[in-house]
Amino acid sequence: MTGSRGSNPHAPAVRPATPADGGAIERLHRRAFGAEGDTIVTLLGDLARDPTAAPRLSLVAEADGEAVGHVLFTAARIEPGPPGLTCRILAPLAVDPGRQGRGIGTALVRAGLDVLDAAGVDLVFVLGDPAYYGRFGFVPATPAGLVPPHPLVPEFADAWMERTRAGSPGAQGRVRCADVLEEPRYWRP
Repeated sequence: MTGSRGSNPHAPAVRPATPADGGAIERLHRRAFGAEGDTIVTLLGDLARDPTAAPRLSLVAEADGEAVGHVLFTAARIEPGPPGLTCRILAPLAVDPGRQGRGIGTALVRAGLDVLDAAGVDLVFVLGDPAYYGRFGFVPATPAGLVPPHPLVPEFADAWMERTRAGSPGAQGRVRCADVLEEPRYWRP
């Protein structure tokens, strides 16, 4: 995947994040999330230290020698869930505000899902815009019996989504994330 640009030669290169990317990733999230940027940066740092977040998949989109996008997938599980079922949650995804609408987020999500599919991960969860994430095969999770870690306000019910890898066993139950991501403050609108 290193340097992957898919079929679009103008798409940024997507590669695994390295420790040297830490400062650039923090700056990127602060720009992308505005007033919430410090909260997201704290979450990223906490997830990096939280052993229950492993395994992690952290990807950077790079253009013109700088980080212009970042996505993080961390461990999740379903309680009760079938033995051997593997799950991840996508959170957060950030694209530099000056470069949004250019396919950077799409490249990051697609690259991450490709890596997770190749690794045999059964389910990926996200709390996000159904119109955006629906393009990647995400569908509302609650109707399938996959309950978010914390109750959501009704207008965000369809934003709790899942993507099941073809051939994966079915499952129902409450989704649990890394300990840090289980904090209720990350589940409020």
